[in-house]
Amino acid sequence: MTLPNIITIGRLFLVPLVIVMIVNTRWQAAFIIFVLAGVSDAIDGFIAKRFNMTSELGAYLDPMADKALIVSIYITLAMVGAIPSWLAILVVSRDVMIVSAVLLSWVMARPVVIAPFVVSKLNTAAQLIFAALLLGSRAFGLDLGSAVDVGQLVVAVLTLGSMTAYLAFWLRHMAA
Repeated sequence: MTLPNIITIGRLFLVPLVIVMIVNTRWQAAFIIFVLAGVSDAIDGFIAKRFNMTSELGAYLDPMADKALIVSIYITLAMVGAIPSWLAILVVSRDVMIVSAVLLSWVMARPVVIAPFVVSKLNTAAQLIFAALLLGSRAFGLDLGSAVDVGQLVVAVLTLGSMTAYLAFWLRHMAA
């Protein structure tokens, strides 16, 4: 058990806490916890790379923690009416599709190793930034105006692009 893995596990424990804060409209607390989760992600990655503390467990735990945070946040924001349901469905569907493809590949004895594409890294960044903006605007009473619509569009386009890239990669892998 490395320090980066312990930090990642700590981030997993922040997920239900931030969800409870959103459901209870404790926006400032939700924003702070969300930012803390983001900072912990950067710290564990830095420590793992800088001090050669990467591990196989960390390679699975880190993206799992990221997905748990993003999926939970988007579902909860849709539940409280902060984002449209279609956006949460799109974000969740992408991750369900990727996990399903990996599992199906494994069941069919054609395991696939999924590495993030540039569009997927941009997608994750956009999803996190948009969620932070929404939480921050509610926490501090800021009116984002049309920035919310632009943010939703950017997240939707990048999510669809990432979904398409992974699907094309998986189909090529399965056809080979």
